[in-house]
Amino acid sequence: MTALTLLGPGTPMLFQGQEFGASNPFLFFADHQPELAGKIREGRRDFLEQWKSLQLPEIQRCFDDPSLPSTFERCILDFSEVEKHASTYALHCDLLRLRREDPVISKQGADGIDGAVLSPQCFLLRYFSPSYEDDRLLIVNLGSDLEFDPAPEPLLAPPSLKRWVNQWSSDAPEYGGCATAALDGEGIWIMPGHAAVLLKPVLTNHEQRIQQKS
Repeated sequence: MTALTLLGPGTPMLFQGQEFGASNPFLFFADHQPELAGKIREGRRDFLEQWKSLQLPEIQRCFDDPSLPSTFERCILDFSEVEKHASTYALHCDLLRLRREDPVISKQGADGIDGAVLSPQCFLLRYFSPSYEDDRLLIVNLGSDLEFDPAPEPLLAPPSLKRWVNQWSSDAPEYGGCATAALDGEGIWIMPGHAAVLLKPVLTNHEQRIQQKS
């Protein structure tokens, strides 16, 4: 979902510390004079009572007092977690770099974006380039490994005289994964489970040999 958030159309919005997996909670806090602080506390409790599970007195005793400095202090980010959760931080940085620097992704599909559902838990986005020769294909699989055979979805077809290769994968070793094999194997697509993969087109081996000879 991180890949979809950061590479998808529209402005991505990350919550504070999300980019490095911050463990701090984000609680409701407010700094007011004592006479108003009590009303803020009561108003917050009354607001939360719209959820049945939060109406129980024993749960309400667990609510943090918005006026206490300790409530605010629990929300202060611990930036040492950038190093502690380096793989999560690297994933976000690399995706944002792709969004900024990739010639097709950065233009958010200059000739449009289309998508298709491959299974109840797997879908794709295709970013079209002006020439249709340098498209990008983002596969997102929220379920287990999916074998797609045959693969009749037109958006899976590579540009003419080209084949797809992996450009980025959430299963890369730098993110704690074990790498991702080619998804398209002689017409049989195997989508890795719980992963996102971005593909780009390159010339087929046959076309490469022709160009080398010419």
